Amino acid sequence: MIRRPPRSTPKPSSAASDVYKRQGVYGGIMGTYPSDLEIANAAHKKPIDEIAKSIEIQKKDLIRFGDDKAKLSYDLVKSLSKKKDGKLILVTAISPTPAGEGKTTTSVGLVDGLCHIGKKAMICLREPSLGPCFGMKGGAAGGGYAQVIPMTDINLHFTGDFHAIGAAHNLLSALIDNHIHWDNELNIDPRRITWKRVVDMNDRSLRDITCGLGGTGNGIPRQSGYDITVASEIMAVFCLASDIDDLQKRIGNIVIGYTKTNEPVRAKQLNADGAITALLKDAFQPNLVQTLENNPAFMHGGPFANIAHGCNSVVSTKTALKLADYVVTEAGFGADLGAEKFFDIKCRKSGLKPDAVVLVATTKALKMHGGVKKDQLSSENIDAVLKGCENLGKHIENIGKFGVPVVVAINDYVTDTKNEHEQIINFCKNLGIQCKISSHWEKGGEGAADLAEEVSKIADSNTAEFKTLYDNEMTLWNKTEHIAKNIYGAAEIIADKKVRNQFKKLEDDGFGDYPICMAKTQYSFSTDPLLMGAPAGHEVPIREVRLSAGAEFIVVVCGEIMTMPGLPRIPAAEAIGLDEDKEIKGLFLSLIHI
Repeated sequence: MIRRPPRSTPKPSSAASDVYKRQGVYGGIMGTYPSDLEIANAAHKKPIDEIAKSIEIQKKDLIRFGDDKAKLSYDLVKSLSKKKDGKLILVTAISPTPAGEGKTTTSVGLVDGLCHIGKKAMICLREPSLGPCFGMKGGAAGGGYAQVIPMTDINLHFTGDFHAIGAAHNLLSALIDNHIHWDNELNIDPRRITWKRVVDMNDRSLRDITCGLGGTGNGIPRQSGYDITVASEIMAVFCLASDIDDLQKRIGNIVIGYTKTNEPVRAKQLNADGAITALLKDAFQPNLVQTLENNPAFMHGGPFANIAHGCNSVVSTKTALKLADYVVTEAGFGADLGAEKFFDIKCRKSGLKPDAVVLVATTKALKMHGGVKKDQLSSENIDAVLKGCENLGKHIENIGKFGVPVVVAINDYVTDTKNEHEQIINFCKNLGIQCKISSHWEKGGEGAADLAEEVSKIADSNTAEFKTLYDNEMTLWNKTEHIAKNIYGAAEIIADKKVRNQFKKLEDDGFGDYPICMAKTQYSFSTDPLLMGAPAGHEVPIREVRLSAGAEFIVVVCGEIMTMPGLPRIPAAEAIGLDEDKEIKGLFLSLIHI
């Protein structure tokens, strides 16, 4: 495996194509350095059979997708049920900023660090969505020398799971419209259908549509819309189901809309659950790949944390816990969204109990939370770092409410200064929290060794006393208010009469014991994406309430958050293509770590 040179001796990249090169500062010296894609393409991959063997999986239990990725058989997953669980470590982050935090990169680096210090560890991640890959974010397989490979496959079609989920969702959409077209025996009210269609692209033009136009042969005209595939309830069900039977049960329980007498209609009443499960049968098997340092990685499922529950599949996490002594997983976006939903939804529903939390931050992101503009982040600014630590401190406080010990990881950048690092370390020390500087982006597992030592020590201490934030018995309104006040620092939640009636209707229909899945901006504790730091005393306006009866949670839509993103003015897709050797170029171009 090629390794990025030490900061004191940077060397230019020898990549043939300029698209793989980026100009930037490395150790204070201008130069051209290998991109994430170049690093991934130059990595020494082991055959997937060898990766499987390292965690005692036999060839007969693999369904191979080429030589570098595979799915696990159902027989293997079932056979592991009686084995002892390893330690579960959650990686989360401060509130995201345009400067980046590197949560996935840190997750990969931590696993490589644990393996580097002699621990048996593996990682469980979500699969990337095509929408952000061609939009603004880029890929989601880590970066630098802390990546999961094959990077291009993972960021594009991978093993086809997202396509299967999208097809399954849209099959249900087609069955709904077909049922209404042919006699409508269930008396479904076309005005009360809540089930939209999905596509795994950022396409704002599909947010609101009218379908069924063109005459009596083309169905019943009605208003509808599209969500991005990762926001689909099928995705949520896929990730929360404990096994294939539970998957079908949850699919059958999905409420697709209401009758003309306002009674809920479920997917099983349309006889849709069997066919949908059949479409998902192969996709539901966990995917095995590897890190740059040839350590095992599961990537399975991929809901967003700002509009869904933001965690990888329960089946892959539980399988990993039977195969390794330490399992690292991540939850999407900041701890106020991803970690809260990991604890209050995924752990509540699955029985998982985390042993430690790693909270990721960068000096650049903290300076942005401290009021520094993006183009001024490379200069030392102790005051801004301290101001930005208010955001870090709020997240530390929030994690403590779940009874799980936390370690702060500073994802090291080449423009960081010793004084800035000391400011963050001292801030954490005053809170009684360990803070480790991790250089995994530059040095891989070796650079994360100190972090790995601290995390394994805390996980092995058995000091976690995990608890959820609220009880099932609270009303839906009170659960929502409890999250807003205790996690976001809000003074109150507000909603009009229509939304308040939605809460009451859901309780009257028997869904009052469900947890809450907040859908709001990831960039702030508030619903205003520009309000950075740690705002307090604000209002959280609730725009809509959605039932996810199959996933068994209630989605509370706050502020201006969209469940179908749009593309930026210059989408990443414009830089993606094939080079002279017909290899993919331009994917994941947020490459230089400065």
